[in-house]
Amino acid sequence: MYSEEMCAPMREDLTQVGYVELKSAEEVDALLAKKEGTVLIIVNSVCGCAAGNARPAAKMATQFEVKPTVFATVFAGQDTQATAKAREFMAPYPPSSPSIALFKDGKIVHMIERHHIEGRSADMIAENLEGAFKEFC
Repeated sequence: MYSEEMCAPMREDLTQVGYVELKSAEEVDALLAKKEGTVLIIVNSVCGCAAGNARPAAKMATQFEVKPTVFATVFAGQDTQATAKAREFMAPYPPSSPSIALFKDGKIVHMIERHHIEGRSADMIAENLEGAFKEFC
């Protein structure tokens, strides 16, 4: 488990642009069990591809004209119950961190797994998200 002191700046990287932190399984369930609207959830992590690619792309996504109703985040390696619950909703995709999932009415409609993040620029990932937003939001 990572220390909060180490993770705080990585959390703030997303919350400062409007992401809601989900720190418990109950918070994840309350958001996705509503089964209404669109929600983007990023599984944040301490790895380099989260810092260099996933978080920058997730931040860019908040600026698109068409976008989800809610932007949320769980932190792998720290908010273990919240992350586990979010991953239940992300099935059948295997656990992956970082990863970014788009939900519509409580169902996953678009997934960007770690292997889609590694080796791709933040701009490429953001373009992927923008296309998904236009299709589902």
